[in-house]
Amino acid sequence: MARKWVLFIALAVWTCMYPSDRASAFSPQVIQRGAVGDDVIELQARLQYLGFYNGKIDGVFGWRTYWALRNFQYEYGLPVDGLAGSETKRKLVNASKYYEQFVKEQIRQGNDFTHYGGIPLSQQVKKRGGGSGGSVRAAKTTASNVPKGFSQNDIRLMANAVYGEARGEPYIGQVAVAAVILNRLEHPSFPDTVAGVIFQPGAFTAVADGQIWLTPNETAKKAVLDAINGWDPTGGAIYYFNPATATSSWIWSRPQIKRIGNHIFCK
Repeated sequence: MARKWVLFIALAVWTCMYPSDRASAFSPQVIQRGAVGDDVIELQARLQYLGFYNGKIDGVFGWRTYWALRNFQYEYGLPVDGLAGSETKRKLVNASKYYEQFVKEQIRQGNDFTHYGGIPLSQQVKKRGGGSGGSVRAAKTTASNVPKGFSQNDIRLMANAVYGEARGEPYIGQVAVAAVILNRLEHPSFPDTVAGVIFQPGAFTAVADGQIWLTPNETAKKAVLDAINGWDPTGGAIYYFNPATATSSWIWSRPQIKRIGNHIFCK
């Protein structure tokens, strides 16, 4: 009897240290933007496991989760609608793991953490108060990322913005729009994430008129990668506008750097 109790306790300790992944705990409902709760936590965790989502796992289905989900659907040959229905959830469960106990414990404790596949969980936690089992930022930049630490989701989102804003421009003009996004990332007056820059209210016409949702072509994607790899045709611009359509006196007051295609680029 004593040996059985020892074995039981040993198994319990092992389970706590190395939590298993569940087959699925998604509810039957379709998960969509604006949703909150356990389904969204699992969705974010599984998308992050695969490298599509690099935001905070907080159970809130916002734009960042939406774009990560669309990119997953695109890569896995699913209908790209940004909705986590039965087919999308089934594919996601089969392609990823979800360490529920680990994720919910970190949320409960208020820790900064990630859930990337291929990285020990102990290296993905930064405990509240400064203690750390590893670098959370380092985990992000080594997990399924593309040049200079940008995730696949960042690349896709920037390509959508470039396509929506500048698909009729010469190639250098498309690279220029991507460069403006990157320049804003480095500027203290703008958000420090790709999604934050692009969806900042009033920042891009393509967001306002819905053209951000158009599927980008390969040219737009290549323009984004060229900008990430260091090509900035604008000379450091953080604004641009089309002089044929701009009505804001403020944008005309910005110091102009150069004109590329139909756009004037400014500081």
